Amino acid sequence: MDKQIDYDSVTNALFQDSVNADAAEVHGILCGMLCGGMSLTDQKWQAVLADTTNEAEPFSSALSFKLEQLFTQTVEQLLEGEFSLQMMLPDDQAPINDRGLALINWVQGFMLGFGLHQQELGQCSADVKEALQDFSDISRMEEPMDEDEASERALSEVIEYVKVSALLCYSELGRSLLDDQQDKPSVH
Repeated sequence: MDKQIDYDSVTNALFQDSVNADAAEVHGILCGMLCGGMSLTDQKWQAVLADTTNEAEPFSSALSFKLEQLFTQTVEQLLEGEFSLQMMLPDDQAPINDRGLALINWVQGFMLGFGLHQQELGQCSADVKEALQDFSDISRMEEPMDEDEASERALSEVIEYVKVSALLCYSELGRSLLDDQQDKPSVH
């Protein structure tokens, strides 16, 4: 897939389907489920997403297709590791508070998705526990930010931290395609 799916196209597709979530939250939920240990070939994620964002109503086929693309792109980025994860956030031209709110939505979504797949936090490393505590703090940020360089820098540092922390969770708890193949052959 050459063209990366972006925040606006996913948010618009969600909006057209009257889904009560933006691309950031949906992507956060997906990342959280994957980073919390959901199998990469698990197809139940769409139902979980519909339960959590669409009052359990199934998505339209157009939105399902868009979400399928987003899921595939996310899995590819997580498997690549390092700095390949692109969080679904508005681009840098969007007002800073829109980007800040989207980051909060992403983090809240991540925590929701992660919690669905990882209840055994006692077995997580101190780094993962700390990251989740920080995510909890980030999810409660309410202060509007000024449109200035210091705020831009602060926001981009938080985004970078969230991205690295999500990858940390994935490297510790996420599954590889090899893990998936060892389970049992799936019937399609």
